Amino acid sequence: MIISKTRKWGSSLGVIIPKQVVKELKLREDQDVFIDVKPKDNPLKELFGSVKLSKPTEQILKEIRGKESKYI
Repeated sequence: MIISKTRKWGSSLGVIIPKQVVKELKLREDQDVFIDVKPKDNPLKELFGSVKLSKPTEQILKEIRGKESKYI
């Protein structure tokens, strides 16, 4: 799998296949290739909701606030 940026090409968009991949796959000009197109996800979106806590967040925050020093 490679990650590439889209680029304006006339009224369309194109992608660049890196030279190393072209060599590895022995690609030629005008050769048909299969491309699986997916937009790159936001890493924060992937993490959202993935952490499972033993206590509700509100309870954890109350406990933290109760233990804070008056000097901080």
